[in-house]
Amino acid sequence: MTMNRTSGIGLTGFGIVLVVVGAILRFATTVTTSGFNIQKIGDILLIAGIVLVIISLAIIAMGSRTKTTMRRDVRATPEGQQRVEQRDLWGGP
Repeated sequence: MTMNRTSGIGLTGFGIVLVVVGAILRFATTVTTSGFNIQKIGDILLIAGIVLVIISLAIIAMGSRTKTTMRRDVRATPEGQQRVEQRDLWGGP
């Protein structure tokens, strides 16, 4: 599986959803339960969402890097000189 800009954008969206759900569970609920603490689950989702957004932004930044290689070559042929230009674009969309 390769990570590109599109993957990073999808992960950003999922991270934002986790942050929103985590914030709702952390700050907007007043339920008391036995066995688990719903505010702690909200904290965990908040942290996971923030980490996921940071990772996805790094993936987007790495996916937008491009490298261009330009090569010019002059060759002697029986008809005379032949100029060859080659351009390679690496990375990016």
